Amino acid sequence: MADVEMGKNNADLSNNMDNSSENGMETDQEVAEAKKNEGNELYKSGDDQAIECYSEAIGTCPMCASYYNNRAAAYMMLDKYQQALEDVQEALRLNNKLVKGYLREAKCHIALGSADAAVRSLERLADIEPSNKQAESEMRTAKLVQLHDLAAEKAFIDGDFRKVVYDMDRAIDRAPASSRFKIRRAEALAKLKRFSEAQETINGLLLRDPMNADALYVRGLCLYYQDSIEKAQQHFQQVLRLAPDHKIAITAFKKCKLLKGKKDQGNEAFKKGQFQAAYDLYTEALSIDPHNVNTNAKLYCNRATVGAKLKRLEESIQDCTSAIELDENYLKAYMRRAKCFYDTEQFEEAVRDYDKIYNMDKTRDNKRLLQDAKLELKKSKRKDYYKVLSITKAASEDEIKKAYRKHALLHHPDRHANKSVDERKQEEIKFKEVNEAYSILSDTKKRYRYDSGQDLEEMEGFSGFDPNQIFQTFFGGPGFSFGSNGGGGHGFPGGSNFSSGGGGGGGFPGGFHFQFS
Repeated sequence: MADVEMGKNNADLSNNMDNSSENGMETDQEVAEAKKNEGNELYKSGDDQAIECYSEAIGTCPMCASYYNNRAAAYMMLDKYQQALEDVQEALRLNNKLVKGYLREAKCHIALGSADAAVRSLERLADIEPSNKQAESEMRTAKLVQLHDLAAEKAFIDGDFRKVVYDMDRAIDRAPASSRFKIRRAEALAKLKRFSEAQETINGLLLRDPMNADALYVRGLCLYYQDSIEKAQQHFQQVLRLAPDHKIAITAFKKCKLLKGKKDQGNEAFKKGQFQAAYDLYTEALSIDPHNVNTNAKLYCNRATVGAKLKRLEESIQDCTSAIELDENYLKAYMRRAKCFYDTEQFEEAVRDYDKIYNMDKTRDNKRLLQDAKLELKKSKRKDYYKVLSITKAASEDEIKKAYRKHALLHHPDRHANKSVDERKQEEIKFKEVNEAYSILSDTKKRYRYDSGQDLEEMEGFSGFDPNQIFQTFFGGPGFSFGSNGGGGHGFPGGSNFSSGGGGGGGFPGGFHFQFS
């Protein structure tokens, strides 16, 4: 607590005593001194009523510097540094040799963040009392505040906003009433996406000074970076009404207006089904401000939605990934990407995203989506019999038969008898897969169980599968000749041989022989 002037200051007292007090009435000066003394007692006990007593003393004797100086000390006790500064400057105007006045002036300047002004006050004090130890201490404090102020300014220009916050925290420890430092710190916090901290500081400042243009600008900036574009625009407009030449607010307002315009146009084009136009507008919007991560995350997700409508699913996946990189908890972007992964049969990635989605939002629908993706992943790791026969999952019974006929004849080992051993083995494998596919897809019950993801080993009658028997059943009849000549084998059990001429034994049990036309 700063010391107050406890005794009479003869240099401050008026020599013109009230001569009408000869009848025992107190003079104005005596009344004022009594009020000052009462204020001193209240000040020592930390009672803010001291200000009222000092004010009465000033009202009675307005030319006494010590009264202003004492009231300044009381204001400082209440952290009302601006009022204290005004009082102490009035005291120094009345008495420019007031040592405590210069000390208090310097303290107020430091608390308000005006370290340069504090240095000037202390230099004037040094001319009066060069060896004042308290002045030396305050000078060190003022120099330290200057150092942090300059460091923060440089860091802000360099874009090192964490350093800005660090230096401003150090400066505010010594300059707790500096709006400028608090605004700079809040702006750096906004740049770091620490919006709640920034807004807490700014709201406190605006509560005391609703017309602070710089504070309004930073609150608008927080809103802008949180994708509250319309509210941000309103704040920037208010800043420009208060300070028409506020350069960064002018730039922010223009950027805000342009970004909102492009985004709204893209949304409108999407609603009208003009997907390519919407895609182009979202792309233009994304180029406006790369630092606005929240808005850009939504723009990427919007463009991903349009990309899916345009059947550009890989581009849609990339846009969703960009949105998630900007906002790791963006549920809608995960949903869109998971759907694109699912539609492009990238089931491992789909499962990963749906698992993330379910952990973020444990709903019944999200659980079902995860289960569906897991089922498709399980199915994808088996042989795809539809692909083996080159048919769709909606293929009819006739389409399955036609596909089997085509592929069975194409991969029949007898057709590849003149190829190398490795090539013949590959064709035999393919021939077996074709027959496996037909055995499953031609049976309604097995096909249903296969489509539902049941393990093949669990299917009744699947074990002990014989491709030759299926081929015989399918092709047995006109156009085939049968013989019992036991020619050389081509890799089927029992030395089976598929031939395209009149020699050799048939490739099926019992010596069936098939001739290609």
